[in-house]
Amino acid sequence: MSDYAIPGDEMKPEFVEFEKANRVVVEDPDDFEGWEKLVRIAESLEGGLNRNSSPQAIALTRNVFDRFLAKFPLLFGYWKKYADMEFSIAGTEAAEMVYERGIASIGISVDLWTNYCSFKVETSHDPDIIRELFERGANAVGLDFLSHPFWDKYIEFEERLECEDKIFAILERVVHIPMHQYARYFDRFRTLAQTRPLTELLPEDTLAQFRQEVLADPPPAVQAGQQQIKMERGELEIEREVRARIDSFHLEIFSRTQTETTKRWTYESEIKRPYFHVTELDEPQLVNWRKYLDFEEIESGFERVSFLYERCLVTCAFYDEFWYRYIRWMYAQDGKEEDVRNIYQRASMVFVPISRPGVRLQYAVFEESQNRPDMARSVYESILELLPGNIETIVAWANFERRQGGLDAAIAVYRAQIESDKCDIYAKGALTAEWARLLWKIKGSVEEARQVYQKNHHWYLDSRYFWINWLQFEMEQPTSAETESVNHERIRQVMEDIRRKSHLPPSIIKDLAHHYMVYLMERGSKDASKEFLLLDKEVNGPFSVQSVNKAKLAEDGKESTTNRRLMLENGHPGVEVDEAAIRRGENPYTKYFQQQGENPVPANGQVSRLTPEASALQL
Repeated sequence: MSDYAIPGDEMKPEFVEFEKANRVVVEDPDDFEGWEKLVRIAESLEGGLNRNSSPQAIALTRNVFDRFLAKFPLLFGYWKKYADMEFSIAGTEAAEMVYERGIASIGISVDLWTNYCSFKVETSHDPDIIRELFERGANAVGLDFLSHPFWDKYIEFEERLECEDKIFAILERVVHIPMHQYARYFDRFRTLAQTRPLTELLPEDTLAQFRQEVLADPPPAVQAGQQQIKMERGELEIEREVRARIDSFHLEIFSRTQTETTKRWTYESEIKRPYFHVTELDEPQLVNWRKYLDFEEIESGFERVSFLYERCLVTCAFYDEFWYRYIRWMYAQDGKEEDVRNIYQRASMVFVPISRPGVRLQYAVFEESQNRPDMARSVYESILELLPGNIETIVAWANFERRQGGLDAAIAVYRAQIESDKCDIYAKGALTAEWARLLWKIKGSVEEARQVYQKNHHWYLDSRYFWINWLQFEMEQPTSAETESVNHERIRQVMEDIRRKSHLPPSIIKDLAHHYMVYLMERGSKDASKEFLLLDKEVNGPFSVQSVNKAKLAEDGKESTTNRRLMLENGHPGVEVDEAAIRRGENPYTKYFQQQGENPVPANGQVSRLTPEASALQL
């Protein structure tokens, strides 16, 4: 049940409560509220964990955080809690390891990077190491529209060291980023620029260009009596004019940043939940993300677009459409195959539930396209380990093996799955139909495909997939005036088996009969009209004239038995009264509901006696 044990002498009431809460999440790993409760209980063991807590309590709590964050790795607040706990128990190094795991899981979390860098500032005395961490954070989250807490912390750190040049360099980066508080950063940048050396304000070539422009302008003339005297500029005057040009240049940067910020504010203001949670998003939120991605893909380059996708997939981690979209966009970029693989793996291993195997199946196709068939095969096998008998996966795997090794390799996959006890009878019926399709479509052997259907139909009387595909197979065979009578007989026989032998719900049988009736009108012979009307009576008429259905309802397979019961029960359509079964406590309506493709009324050992009117209402 879990990978830890609570010693008997530790089974205090709080540990009993812990074990009870843990059992809840073991039985249902998707119970988010159960996980939150378990974390709260673990954190409060022995009055709150510290260096003096028992090894058992510490191990239990670590185990809970590890399992919880493996299941929900995007919860940055819990990474912070885990790091704080480790700091109080084991010290700085243990806390740093947790922070590193956290940013590896959610590397674009502004809050987590800000907390990590703050922790580093308080626990380290090496400015270079701290600065290196800030730079990693800047590269990871610096483009976020709400990244100002991180940039503030970075600037605050440099202020402590009184490194004006470093502060100016940070501001010079920030003023180009469209973000929520861009204006206050520019104001400080502009003020600081007035006191910084010219060489820090612009690249060397741009600065040289500005100086040449200043020197090219004629100096202003000075009026002296009746004459105007041209004065030579001093170095201070030249610098003043260069700085004026630089300030205008910076104002142009501000204007561009302001414009880009305004464009994005349209979408940013509509993001109501910028963090991960297990609850669903409202449709307007999903629409806003789609539009925002559309905008950024048109307006920006690779860095900004990929960053927005990463932000989107924190909020929309459980929505397949955004994983597919990110994958397809990344695949369109040159030389990004490893990035595509990384996205597939994140989606497949963590976020997209195994009950929706589509992303994993496409990942297998990607690996196949990269000439890694063994990896693709392992993806199919891994899916079936967690989702045994999944028809979509088995069919995709068989088609993969056909592409790699030919028809026999594909049939081997179907055969192994059909013989496996992990597949239920419905999946086996579908796989048998797919096997026949391979023989028909790939090998071109109609007769072999027909033999597969004919030899196996008695096993799959409940499989709608099997019967629908068999009927479709016979109806799609090429025909001519000479062979149509033979084809018609085969199709008619399949339809008869569907109506008389299969256990399909009446609604499915009715739909298939309608397809067959269309065939009769379009391709039937001169006697087709009689068969059409007879079938119309059987499937569309009142129950009293449905001979086949009445025969199927009778225990002895005779229509007369059902007719006799109808007379006795005042029109009741399908319940056979078996006094012996009633005495045994069986529900007499169970068989009727099963034959109608519905769930039977639960048997409780009591047989209610209904009037004809009440019986009709219940049915």
